[in-house]
Amino acid sequence: MAFPVDLRRCQVLGLAGTAFLALGGETAGALPVQDLLAPASAQAALGLVGVYCGVVLLIAAWVLLGRLVRGPHPPTPRALLLVLAVWATPLLLAPPLFSRDVYSYLAQGAMVDAHMDVYTHGPDRLGGPLADEVAPVWQHTAAPYGPAFLALASALSGLTRGQLPAGLLGMRLLALLGVALMAAALPRLARHSGADPAAALWLGALNPLVLLHLVAGAHNDAIMLGLLGLGLVAALGRWPVLGAVLVTLAALVKAPAALGLLAVVALQVRSGRRPLRATVTTAAASAATTVTATALAGTGYGWIRALDTPVSPHNWALTSLLGRATGALLDHLGSGLAPLAVPAWHLLGLAVTALAVLLIWLRLRPRPVYALGLSLLVVAVFGPAIRPWYVLWGLFLIAAAAPSTSVRHRVAALAGVLALAVLPSGGPADLGQLVLAVCGGVLGVVVLWQAHLAAQTPAPGRTA
Repeated sequence: MAFPVDLRRCQVLGLAGTAFLALGGETAGALPVQDLLAPASAQAALGLVGVYCGVVLLIAAWVLLGRLVRGPHPPTPRALLLVLAVWATPLLLAPPLFSRDVYSYLAQGAMVDAHMDVYTHGPDRLGGPLADEVAPVWQHTAAPYGPAFLALASALSGLTRGQLPAGLLGMRLLALLGVALMAAALPRLARHSGADPAAALWLGALNPLVLLHLVAGAHNDAIMLGLLGLGLVAALGRWPVLGAVLVTLAALVKAPAALGLLAVVALQVRSGRRPLRATVTTAAASAATTVTATALAGTGYGWIRALDTPVSPHNWALTSLLGRATGALLDHLGSGLAPLAVPAWHLLGLAVTALAVLLIWLRLRPRPVYALGLSLLVVAVFGPAIRPWYVLWGLFLIAAAAPSTSVRHRVAALAGVLALAVLPSGGPADLGQLVLAVCGGVLGVVVLWQAHLAAQTPAPGRTA
């Protein structure tokens, strides 16, 4: 018998999920160093179980909401935005979850505010309590982010005076602003692409990866995607120059968004502009924005060389996994080429990415938003580093422009699986933590089953 579905049930179930996430994160999240608990402690174990129970409840609520969106009486985009706000509310004051990157953002902002070169030095140069919060693997790593984001981080550092709680809240509010811009852009992009705005919001803004990593994790990918979506909306209308400016600012947060300039040009050509004029106009607007933003941020152009910032040696990107496996095999065979295996696979991944992006644009040039979404997904999958939230680069635009329901189902399944892929502390998992995570997931399934049975039981005085 099917689980009864209505919008209120979805709201309550998803709210329960994010509430479990927030409560569990108080002991198992990416906490400040002084608040960290031993993973084997009872509080940390209980928190980990609670977080994974919450993740399962949130995924279930999202899947049930998808059934409503595809049903005969789908909720309106406005109703879906209210659901997003309800689900996100418990996460607003929760500790960082699933990553410690937000501490790196704060440390890099403080470095810019102190006129240190973040493209030459890592947070260890800053020193002090804030730098101590940065994950050890990134302590000596230069910033991989563009001047637009570092200017925001520097301004936030000045406002909060280096106070950690205020800084964390400020970064989360910036991420929420990015998610709000994403949600505002999705219906317009969907209508342009001939897609259902409600379905686009469900997949592009309400999916668990957005809530877990852009909201709870406060990742700057939210600002990048918000600016990218807003720039594409501007390019759809009569403001292609503004579109180029906004897309460039997105790229000056994180570099992959620069591919959006291809879509800005393509949208102008579709509206009747000559290709050469569209290209020159877009390039000029992008160059002017880059020069202005870099000058205002005061960071210089070190962000260009920072594009090859090293990745974690244990990164589970496809090319990194293949590189490590190849290196281990060569080392076993006694070959001196073993150290070259990972760089060679990374180079091959970049070549495959370039070829795939070229083929995508040659085939899907009449559908620039969809082509951009697929291109960004390819960049995430074949790049030298990957995290679950990187998939959102492409998923956000695929949600708005996918030509078929089957495509949406595939990327939705990918999002659901990746939502379970990272521990709330952001660190590597040991066997004990994996067991606790599985227990939390099973607890979530039990809660869902009990809710299903309760929904099927007739109220006193009523027949079934």
